[in-house]
Amino acid sequence: MSEAVTKPEGLRERNRRQTLQHIAEVGIELFLAKGYDATTLDEIAAAAGISRRTFFYYFKSKDDILLAHLAGYDDELKASVLEHDSAGSPIDVVREAMLDVAARFETSRLMAIIRLIRQSEALSASRYGNNLRREQVVYETLCEIWPARERRDRLRLVAMVSIGTLRLAVDTWIEHGRKRKLTTYVQDAFANLKAEI
Repeated sequence: MSEAVTKPEGLRERNRRQTLQHIAEVGIELFLAKGYDATTLDEIAAAAGISRRTFFYYFKSKDDILLAHLAGYDDELKASVLEHDSAGSPIDVVREAMLDVAARFETSRLMAIIRLIRQSEALSASRYGNNLRREQVVYETLCEIWPARERRDRLRLVAMVSIGTLRLAVDTWIEHGRKRKLTTYVQDAFANLKAEI
């Protein structure tokens, strides 16, 4: 049986990916400097060295820039769940993955992005969708590790509860002014969850 061969990324695909990443990074920096609502598409395009038309080739709106940035966190979460597949039960696997991701992304920049999302009415409304997407990422990854169909409902429940636990940890971390590390809040939230089930 031969293994699937991954086709190398072509020049066109690489250039497109790099341009998309560049525009997204420029957009994030402008959002952090000026605020999301105060930053215009024209300013993003000018700072990225592209036309407005080119901007719309890559993104539909300013929201998509932030969503593209947040999608990177989803990719990290999926990879981390797969890396911790031997941590025990599904809830333990997800807890260890989230602790790992929280440790890697515990930066002042991430904190500024979280504040940016919470301050913007448009972006706050998208938080629910982001949490659903993250829940789906965790669920699908758990199904890769435990593919038996009869476990799917339980794995979905683990994904739902885990994302809720992460949300609680992040909210508490922010409310407490980041006095302790985010990983401490994630650890505490999962300990509280396990104590109640």
